[in-house]
Amino acid sequence: MALESLKEVARKIAGSSSIDKKFVEEMIKEIQRALIKADINVRQVKEISDAIKKRALSEDVLPALNAKEQILKIVYEELLRGVGEGLEIPLKKAKIMLVGLQGSGKTTTTAKMAKYFKDRGMKVAVVAADTWRPAAYEQLKQLAVEYGITFYGEKGEKDAVKIVKNALERLKDYDMLIVDTAGRHALEDELIEEMVKIAEVLKPDYKLLVLDAAIGQLASKQAEAFHNAIGINGIIITKFDGTAKGGGALSAARQIGIPIAFIGTGEKVEDFERFDPAGFVSRLLGMGDIKALMEKIERIASEEELDPEAFLKGTFTLKDIYKQIEAMNKMGPVRKIFEMLPFGLGMKVDDDVMDMTQEKMKRFKVIMDSMTEEELLNPKIIDSSRIRRIAIGSGTSPQEVKELLTYYKTMKNLMKKMKKNKLPIKGLGKLGF
Repeated sequence: MALESLKEVARKIAGSSSIDKKFVEEMIKEIQRALIKADINVRQVKEISDAIKKRALSEDVLPALNAKEQILKIVYEELLRGVGEGLEIPLKKAKIMLVGLQGSGKTTTTAKMAKYFKDRGMKVAVVAADTWRPAAYEQLKQLAVEYGITFYGEKGEKDAVKIVKNALERLKDYDMLIVDTAGRHALEDELIEEMVKIAEVLKPDYKLLVLDAAIGQLASKQAEAFHNAIGINGIIITKFDGTAKGGGALSAARQIGIPIAFIGTGEKVEDFERFDPAGFVSRLLGMGDIKALMEKIERIASEEELDPEAFLKGTFTLKDIYKQIEAMNKMGPVRKIFEMLPFGLGMKVDDDVMDMTQEKMKRFKVIMDSMTEEELLNPKIIDSSRIRRIAIGSGTSPQEVKELLTYYKTMKNLMKKMKKNKLPIKGLGKLGF
């Protein structure tokens, strides 16, 4: 993603030997290139870059900071101002209506959001009120079953308003009702009329517009049209991970003054998170998002009933890795975990480790099942002959055994780095770091 190049800007600032006018001007150009390539509105790009330049060249360095830290602080604060506010939906009884054009990811987002709130203790149900797209009913039902969420729909019924009325009657006891509505290829009068009628019946606490990150600058027109039609009060950006145009949706939210509630960063259910502007900008700059990581770890650790203190005592072993693989699976890709850490804590990590999959984690468990107790407790003794024996015993290759050992060393080094940098390793201990 084009916005990812902002990390390089931050790295250059952190690694610069001196901060002068020439350096600031070059930095501004790089920031502008990154924002424009990401489809941020040109006017907003100018506002952000002008503000950074003015402050960088005029403000005195704060007593507690050096020049590099001061510049990073300014870049962070102005990007944060450019992103705008986020919308936090509290954990209390609410009705949510999702709207958007066809193909934006509404149905998948409905299920992901339901799982998000279910994981936080809410009693949630989803309603299939998209009667235009033939596959919408089955898709939402399948996802709801997969995630263990209550589903309501009326197969074959063409009156979406009637479905919502019946759902309200049947699902009175639920904390949260999330309604998936129909989309079109364009915002037509018929669609507007249906949305208005559903909103009148549902009386939603939140009307959220689902925007595909890939549409770029068209996001502003879409957001404005839906807002004028039914008065949306929050935006969800989907497919934010695989596009260079994600900034267009960010721009749209800022332009019409509607906060972003959630972002979807992939196809899996865990690739969905509350939009926290401070954490988002921190990650863009490679500064990490320790708060979000800790929240995720605390939730998963409580589900797994794990003891964090076990990992702060004695030696970090392969046994520790084995115990925590299931919890790590729930965390999602290792790459996303590292993105939440400041500059990866200065660590260079192999792509094989960064792109760790659930399938590979399962194979690691099989490999460890073929190790002796001594090897699990003291991985240093595993030499080439032991690697060959372990590979044969587990039905894997020596290369896969080496990958496990590399993964173990990476996680052990990360623990050391976090201790050295005085980061909150207590939470990470729950996941075998």
